[in-house]
Amino acid sequence: MMRINIVAVGKLKERFWAQACDEYLKRLSAYAEVAVVEIPDVDPSHCGVAQALDREADAILRAVPSDAFTILLAIRAKEFSSEQLAAKLDDLALSGRSTIAFIIGGSHGVARTVEARADMRVSFGPITLPHNLARVVLLEQLYRAFKINRGEPYHK
Repeated sequence: MMRINIVAVGKLKERFWAQACDEYLKRLSAYAEVAVVEIPDVDPSHCGVAQALDREADAILRAVPSDAFTILLAIRAKEFSSEQLAAKLDDLALSGRSTIAFIIGGSHGVARTVEARADMRVSFGPITLPHNLARVVLLEQLYRAFKINRGEPYHK
């Protein structure tokens, strides 16, 4: 079974975000082991943006399994359709890469060390999504990808 780690900077504060994520995590449990690791965001007003990103990066990199194929969500990256994401996950599984980590940065992005760790970058489009919404969209797209790969129906 595929293992997916979602490493996200910031906590879900509003109940409705947590409920949406919980619903997709429940649905995904039939297809993969999915874990979400929340990294506390560092307030740059105390130490500056660069140092805040470095401190977040240390926690992010500790949370990413060493054997994981790592995908960074980034605005300036290749856009994938749902079908293309499904195909990528299928290709990774077929090539023996059963551990995948997705990284969702905070409002200031991620440090270069995190960018360097990424095996791939994916964009949900040129818009900026709040990290809460990006997490829900990612979980939904992962669920959709598994449904596509299994040939199971899902609302279009």
